[in-house]
Amino acid sequence: MFAYELHQIRSAELIREAQNHRLVREALRLRRNARKAAAGEPDTDGRSTSHSDRPRRPRFARAA
Repeated sequence: MFAYELHQIRSAELIREAQNHRLVREALRLRRNARKAAAGEPDTDGRSTSHSDRPRRPRFARAA
């Protein structure tokens, strides 16, 4: 029972950490976009227009 409770606590801690990390990234992105808008640069939403949504590598390695 003790190990299960430790697992629950750690899981909740990791979830809070991930949420905090997402909030920090979003705040930085918004701040960057506001700074670009003030400078008159076009908003690219963090992506270059020349890149596609296709990943560079396959998600899984091929079997030999």
